[in-house]
Amino acid sequence: MRENGRVTSATRQPGTPSAAVRPRLIATDLDGTLLRDDKSVSPRTVTALAAAEEAGIEVFFVTGRPARWMNVVSDHVHGHGLAICGNGAAVVDLHGGAGAHRFVKVRELARANALDAVRLLREAAPGTVFAVEQTYGFHQEPDYPKLHLEIPDNLQPAERLLAPDGPDADQPVLKILAYHPDLDPDAFLTLARIAIGDRANVTRSSPSALLELSGPDVSKASTLALCCAERGIAHDEVVAFGDMPNDVEMLTWAGRSYAMGNAHPDVVAAASGRTVANNEDGVAVVIEQLLADRF
Repeated sequence: MRENGRVTSATRQPGTPSAAVRPRLIATDLDGTLLRDDKSVSPRTVTALAAAEEAGIEVFFVTGRPARWMNVVSDHVHGHGLAICGNGAAVVDLHGGAGAHRFVKVRELARANALDAVRLLREAAPGTVFAVEQTYGFHQEPDYPKLHLEIPDNLQPAERLLAPDGPDADQPVLKILAYHPDLDPDAFLTLARIAIGDRANVTRSSPSALLELSGPDVSKASTLALCCAERGIAHDEVVAFGDMPNDVEMLTWAGRSYAMGNAHPDVVAAASGRTVANNEDGVAVVIEQLLADRF
């Protein structure tokens, strides 16, 4: 079921024997989960992903990253080459390699909703600054900090960036980034969800007070569910991994889910299991065990 547009724990009934179901798809977050802190994919993890796909288990990368940041895993997607990016705002085919990513599904944030969300969050948390992610463009306000190691295409107020005749007005808005220099990250998340209501889905994946705003029904979980439905894969045939609040819905939806050893407390509470930290190859540890149990 859904509450305020979010997947709730009712999607996985207590006592569901998901551990007895043979997995058909692995859904893994990237930063803090599959990737080590130095942003590398360890040789052990590469081998585990390849072994899973050799066994007929699809692997989906499900991340808050935009498509242009997917080069780090492009060499490790093997046969399927699909990634869910922007917290569910886009599904991207990575087969073409770096610089040749193709959007196969886009779930945009309507500009009217985005403008409402910006207005409401400015009122609720003065000092908030914004950036705008589009399919190919990245724009930010002049006071937005240098968080993303890239030069924005435009420096303008969010209201101008999101205007009907604003920069790249022909491109869908995938998500809004909202940063506050002083607020506690979890407190900022709670405040923003109350202020914005059903105009956008609000989550976070950064250790700083940086929020991510997507379409009202857009999340990692909802887009993963759509992709699985297209493939005839049930939620109890999915094994998911994550470490931050933007993974909670996905971990709740999946039949089996694992919080990393370095995970946020909300993620630990949402997952059905736990593995070791990302720097200890926690995803690979579980995949190796799944394959050993399967065969």
